[in-house]
Amino acid sequence: MTALSNTSIAIIATNGFEDSELLDPLTAVKEAGATVTVLSTETGEITGKNGATVTVDDTTAASTGGRFDAIILPGGTGNADKIRMDEDAVAIVRDHVSAGRPIGAICHAAWLLVEADAVRGRTVTSYPSLKTDLRNAGATWVDEEVVEDGGIVSSRTPKDLPAFNAKLIEVFGK
Repeated sequence: MTALSNTSIAIIATNGFEDSELLDPLTAVKEAGATVTVLSTETGEITGKNGATVTVDDTTAASTGGRFDAIILPGGTGNADKIRMDEDAVAIVRDHVSAGRPIGAICHAAWLLVEADAVRGRTVTSYPSLKTDLRNAGATWVDEEVVEDGGIVSSRTPKDLPAFNAKLIEVFGK
C-alpha cells in the first residue's frame, strides 16, 4: 500500500497555470497512489504558461458538492487571477477548508485561499508579492520554502517543489 492509496485529490486550475507547479505535484501524488481529478472552469484542456496541456476531468461548477480528500492549487499569475474569480472554485475551497480537509497552494495560488477566507489566523507562505494580500486577509506570512498550518500546505516558487511535494504527501496521507 502506498502513502496516498484510497486518497482522492482535486487539482483546481485554468489556463495560464505554472507548468511545473501543476505537473510536478500531480506526478508526485499519483506516484504515491492518489486518484487525481483536474477541475477547471470549462471542460477540454487547459494550457500552462509554458505550453503544457492538461486534460480537465470535470468543471468546478459540477464539483461544488463533491468531496475530495485533498486539493492542490498550482500557481501561475494568470491562472491564479482567473480561478479566484470563479465562484464555484472559491466555494469548493471554502467548503473543503471549513471541513478541515487538507489543501496545498504554491506561489500565486494563495490568492484563491484569500478569496475563500481560508488563511485568517494561519501562517502561510507564497510568492513574495502576495505578502500584503495574505496579511490583509488575516494570515501571518513567512518567507520559507514550505509551511503547514492546520492542514494548509503553502510554498513559494517552483524551486521549492521538492519540499512542497514531500509535505503534500505527508499531510495528505494523515
